[in-house]
Amino acid sequence: MHSPRRFYDRLADSYDLMYADWDASIARQGEALGMLIDDALGEGAYDVLDCACGIGTQVLGLSARGHRVTGSDVSPVAAGRAAREAAARGLRPPVTAADMRALPFPDATFDVVVCADNSLPHLLTPEDVRAALREMRRVLRPGGLLLLSTRPYDALRRERPASAPPHVRTGPDGRTITFQLWHWHPDGERYDVELFQLLPEGDAWTTHTRLTTYWALPQDETAAFAVEAGFTATEWHDPARSGFFQPVMTARR
Repeated sequence: MHSPRRFYDRLADSYDLMYADWDASIARQGEALGMLIDDALGEGAYDVLDCACGIGTQVLGLSARGHRVTGSDVSPVAAGRAAREAAARGLRPPVTAADMRALPFPDATFDVVVCADNSLPHLLTPEDVRAALREMRRVLRPGGLLLLSTRPYDALRRERPASAPPHVRTGPDGRTITFQLWHWHPDGERYDVELFQLLPEGDAWTTHTRLTTYWALPQDETAAFAVEAGFTATEWHDPARSGFFQPVMTARR
């Protein structure tokens, strides 16, 4: 298995190059998640933890909407970049390096916990998934909201694709191409992702490759783990309904 910390440590400097327009994605994701928060809790400014914040996409989007956001991520390199990106935008959210299975926050600290962008499936065993969801519930206040997004694994488990579509970003130095090869394990549930980035260098390309592993948990299994951890009212929202780029599960403490 390939370490998610190492994967995101190595990807942090160029993670934004996977987006055609990262700033536009920050705004879109902030709006979509913000609307789910408003629908569940009512309009207002809330204490939000993004427990897999990466370089800050959701932290920045939700902070811009007025929420009091804290970020944590297993990758200290990614968390450090999230803090720098926030500061560059005049924001000062607390950001720390932490494993979602052992969150360094007191009980009942947050109104909302976000675990977005297919982060939970980096955990490859039922024990680890349970531990992470118990921690997310622990740091939520009574009645608090969980927002968790994954890839659409019900379909992907059936199709077992060998790759994901490429993403092309055009910047001042030219185009950057990001694509993934997927290598499914014999169990049909877990798969290794080989992520390639081609960066322009004059008339040639520089290629960077990183590896990580995911567990393709279907939606009903993900919801069942959440219920086992003590969450209630689990509900999945598809992208056409939520405006978020992945299916999002909401649940309540």
